[in-house]
Amino acid sequence: MTIDQTKTSFFKSPRGKIVLPLLFLPVWYLIYHYLQPFTEWLVFSVFDMEKGDHLAESIWFFIFEFPKVMLLLTLIIFFVGIVRTFFTPERTRKALEGKKTFTGNVMAAMLGIVTPFCSCSAIPLFLGFVKAGVPLGVTFSFLIAAPMINEVAVVLLYGLFGWKVALIYVVTGLFIAILAGWIIGKLKLEKWVESWVYDSKLGKNDLGEEKIHFSERIKLGYEAVTEIVGKVWIYVALGIAVGAGAHGFVPEDLMASLMGKDVWYSVPLSILIGIPLYSNAAGIVPIVSVLIEKGASLGTALAFMMAVIGLSLPEMVILRKVLKLPLIFTFIGVVAIGILIVGYLFNFIF
Repeated sequence: MTIDQTKTSFFKSPRGKIVLPLLFLPVWYLIYHYLQPFTEWLVFSVFDMEKGDHLAESIWFFIFEFPKVMLLLTLIIFFVGIVRTFFTPERTRKALEGKKTFTGNVMAAMLGIVTPFCSCSAIPLFLGFVKAGVPLGVTFSFLIAAPMINEVAVVLLYGLFGWKVALIYVVTGLFIAILAGWIIGKLKLEKWVESWVYDSKLGKNDLGEEKIHFSERIKLGYEAVTEIVGKVWIYVALGIAVGAGAHGFVPEDLMASLMGKDVWYSVPLSILIGIPLYSNAAGIVPIVSVLIEKGASLGTALAFMMAVIGLSLPEMVILRKVLKLPLIFTFIGVVAIGILIVGYLFNFIF
């Protein structure tokens, strides 16, 4: 066996799969640390563009922000992918069985952050939870938190705004998921669930009980990076491209007049605009970043983003297969009110 073959077989071994990420971290740090000075050198020295020029600022924004966001996504999704191997849908469902009222809402919202979820899986998850005896309100806390507070949104917010705004987003998202689910549970709206849901049989899934070696979890972390980054990079690029254009060319006074904290209607207007839009965190967060930079208030921008991510029209269409219209409208209304409160609250505080 040659030296190259020995190295290759080592990195394919369980120990090698654990060592490889540790070797990658220093490289990741150096690239991330020197990205900004490299971008400034490239744009203003190599390209010989002038600081303050609209086009130059737009190009600088894109060249700097896109690789920065992709670096953060790669790192965080890898570790979140490992964590998610401990939280399969089956285990999540079992963890929520028998949980009542507020305690169940809190647990469901917390689990929603780390459990794989997208709009396409809304129906099977809903069916599994309801058939397992999970209360309707607790189920909704999970369904609200899972898409709204996902790792892509948190990573992008951290990369573009810093840890404080990312933490605010997580805390307020949890607040909305817990409160909305609790209210829906108290309203006793089970009659507005389609009758066939309670008649369907719950499929078995034993994956939640499978014991996985840690090296296999590392492999699943790699797969999470490949799958998620492969799906969202184009949205990140498009979102940052739109943001770059706004960064260089949109007048600050215009955005402040529409989405500033002094405009009383800015928060409800942002929610009404956000609900019918379809985007994910990867596409909307870079745009929100520039909206704030150009004069939009933090509360209004967060309300807009939460409405786009948490109340997307495609998810409502999918949920219509298992929920009757009164329950869907109640769900939209309760969540929208929660977002409205968050928007006004943070406009008042910040």
